[in-house]
Amino acid sequence: MIEINKNYNESNLETMAKMPDCFVDLTVTSPPYDDLRNYNGYSFPFEEIAKELYRITKQGGVLVWVIGDETKNFCESMTSFKQAMYLKELGFNLLDTMIYYKQNYAPAYPTLRRCANQFEFMFVFSKGKPSTFNPIQKERVRNKQEKVGFRQKNGEWIKKEVGLKKETKDASNVWEYGGWDKNLGHPAVFPLQLATDHILTWTKENDLVYDCFNGSGTTSEACIKNNRNWIGSEISSEYCNIIEKRIKKAWEEKRKGKDLQAGTLFGDEM
Repeated sequence: MIEINKNYNESNLETMAKMPDCFVDLTVTSPPYDDLRNYNGYSFPFEEIAKELYRITKQGGVLVWVIGDETKNFCESMTSFKQAMYLKELGFNLLDTMIYYKQNYAPAYPTLRRCANQFEFMFVFSKGKPSTFNPIQKERVRNKQEKVGFRQKNGEWIKKEVGLKKETKDASNVWEYGGWDKNLGHPAVFPLQLATDHILTWTKENDLVYDCFNGSGTTSEACIKNNRNWIGSEISSEYCNIIEKRIKKAWEEKRKGKDLQAGTLFGDEM
């Protein structure tokens, strides 16, 4: 029997083997891809992991797969698309191809003869129809202005523009974030708010969230601060030490009432 609200220092295949079928509401993860980063020398068997992810996902559950592509010999690897196609073949629906747009990005090497890359894909897969959808809201400013009338002394009615009418609308599928904590000791940390916004969009309180490549523990921290149950897998003992420290700090901050808030897209970065 698997324990929840725990990070497992082992391969994700070992962790998922402990899970029954249709167990997880949401998986949010960013796998190591194309050897773009050194994850302490670890690689992963994608197809085996993909099959297990499909098995453990509940009907109505969601998988968020954050990934990009290496460019080599003037050609993108297309790893992202190949993996997306395989996950679809397993039975997942490709619900949305979202974009993680980076405010801060590294310049391209001149020898690559290409523009600097400023985004990664966030493929959102669902097992059937998603059970939960709470879209992040952003402010909308209408083009037209509100009009207010003023009657003059001679009886003439004068209309005057007094300002823009503000409302909210569902955020688009391009999510923009700033930097991340570069002092965590992990080579590829995604923003805490990115994990938070997916968790709040696709789950309810007390749902179970999994990260099969838990890395520095970003998904775990977001779950703790937003009242979701969670499980993480991380094969590197060094990274697990980072995760444990981060989890401890997250619980301390939660007890002090410093919960993350939803909907801080497009500029506000934790």
